[in-house]
Amino acid sequence: MLFGFAAPPGDREMGRIDRATYVADLDRQVRFAEGVFDSIWVSDHLMEGDRYRVEPWTQLTWIAARTSGVGLGNNVLANSYRHPALLAKMAASLQALSGGRFILGYGAGWLEDEYRAYGYAFPSTRVRIAQMDEALRLIKALWGPGPVTFEGQYYQLDGAYCEPRPDPPPAILVGGSGKRFLLRVVAEHADWWLSYADRPAVLAEQIAALADHCQDVGRDPATIRRAMPLTVYLDRDLAVARRWAGDATTGERPAFAGDPAALRDRLHEIEGLGFDMVQLRFAGLMGTADLELFADEVLPDWR
Repeated sequence: MLFGFAAPPGDREMGRIDRATYVADLDRQVRFAEGVFDSIWVSDHLMEGDRYRVEPWTQLTWIAARTSGVGLGNNVLANSYRHPALLAKMAASLQALSGGRFILGYGAGWLEDEYRAYGYAFPSTRVRIAQMDEALRLIKALWGPGPVTFEGQYYQLDGAYCEPRPDPPPAILVGGSGKRFLLRVVAEHADWWLSYADRPAVLAEQIAALADHCQDVGRDPATIRRAMPLTVYLDRDLAVARRWAGDATTGERPAFAGDPAALRDRLHEIEGLGFDMVQLRFAGLMGTADLELFADEVLPDWR
């Protein structure tokens, strides 16, 4: 089992961050996480109302410059926010500058209010997935020999080069859970699948749907690794963790709230469902107390 650390992009669940110390606090968390986690992840949102939030690609590049041995990725980039040819170039550059540590986490986008606020068109889910599918085809073409000419429904290139070509090309992680269209993109393009479902019955349906898509495209589903995000409220006192989480433990994507023993059990359960990476988003403030508790009393089960 691999563990990723979802770096806080700004304000967290417990309240407003101290803007004056955010950069120093983030640096301390990232440096601690590098020694504990296999990878560091940054979510791709541009705003949460008026809350403090840094731009995701800039943040990931900043993290890359402060680390040396840990994987780097986004969970996940919205295809709509950056032209895929530019993103292919950005990804190739970060892959070269980071020593081959980048994972391209990609998705179709979903948050309509954010799209509208920043002036992006928000087509239907089906169209956004089709755009993402075409974008991944374009990106993979650009990572190969140039020049690349691409005539798609949504994107076009005319004699484009992407030098230096990434060597090796970044692994591709596709996030999403739509059984009919999204998981088809996973079957065709992804090295990793990031599922946003949590409940075992729903996950079982998605896994079966992905297997069907893999059969259609002639691929062994075992070649696609499975990942899951998990928001964590971790405290040695179970009651404290649950009070802290409040209603975050309910809904379609419930957070975990509990002590280290309960988190070990939850992670073993996820592992038993066939997932081999969990991206943990710790809901504490900008210190490292909950990260240290994870490292000391949860992680040893897998190390």
